[in-house]
Amino acid sequence: MVRFSDYAREWLYGENGYYGSYKSIGKRGDFYTSVSVTPFFGGAIAKHIISRVAAGKLREDSAIVEIGAHGARLIADAIQFIHTLEPRLIGSLKFAIVEPIAALRLVQSEYLKASFGDAISVTIAPSIEPIAAASAFVYANELLDAFAFDLIDGDKVAFVQNDRVVWRDGDDRTLERARALEIERGELFCGYEAFAASLKANFESCEFLTFDYGELTPRNDFSARIYKEHETIPLFAAESLAPYFAQCDLSADAPFWHIKKAFEDAGFESAEIKNQNSALLEMGLIDLLEMYQEKAGFAAYQKEIGRIRALLDPAQLGERFKRFVATR
Repeated sequence: MVRFSDYAREWLYGENGYYGSYKSIGKRGDFYTSVSVTPFFGGAIAKHIISRVAAGKLREDSAIVEIGAHGARLIADAIQFIHTLEPRLIGSLKFAIVEPIAALRLVQSEYLKASFGDAISVTIAPSIEPIAAASAFVYANELLDAFAFDLIDGDKVAFVQNDRVVWRDGDDRTLERARALEIERGELFCGYEAFAASLKANFESCEFLTFDYGELTPRNDFSARIYKEHETIPLFAAESLAPYFAQCDLSADAPFWHIKKAFEDAGFESAEIKNQNSALLEMGLIDLLEMYQEKAGFAAYQKEIGRIRALLDPAQLGERFKRFVATR
């Protein structure tokens, strides 16, 4: 019998875990992400970086760091847009990926080599420490909902025995954490505090930005789910977890109130949460589209608008996904 959070960690990140090898995202995978929809998602991040440099909020020699870059498509898109919009910054910014999984580091290196040859240098490191810097912009997409989590139901904590969830009396430390976060029933994520602390320890000044699917306040119900070929299976609907273990994605709603507290407790001075659609508009997505229309023509613009609608539509990715930003 193992604690559910340990089971989830092994499911996702073990030697033979779901993320232990490259998985397709999009039509051929288990789920879609904003990155798989359009390169303009990376373009909006690039435009935000450029605006932060122009405003004096980010140094021109800052480290631009993606955490959990999967196939490296997002950072490649961002680099391409920076090169197009403000090419001088390509020579001063330092690009990096933090990727703990060796197989994915190889995939990322090959993709970036195919994209840029030797023209762009991107450091790919297994942890944050090798890329410590005075100034950094750190970003991610769908990272914080991929942390391991415990399951709480009143004073009970979930374990897994023979690939089935069983409930046992919770230990004092876990139940105290849950009560402090006002979680009576649902997921109690592990590792946010250590993650925020590591950003503070390794970057003298830092802006962290991520887009994730989640809730602003405790819902006090379970959201844990399995993704298999675009089918969503509630965790407790599975009679046995064995057919899905390490073969399908396991996730739950990112708890933004918990994430915000973790960053504030780590010493980040401001933390802001906004719907993805509003955030992307604020970051200049429409400006990018207008530039694209001028260069590529109206037909290409119309085609791209169709893709971008999925990022902004409240019924699709626009409102359930949130942008979280913390700075120090």
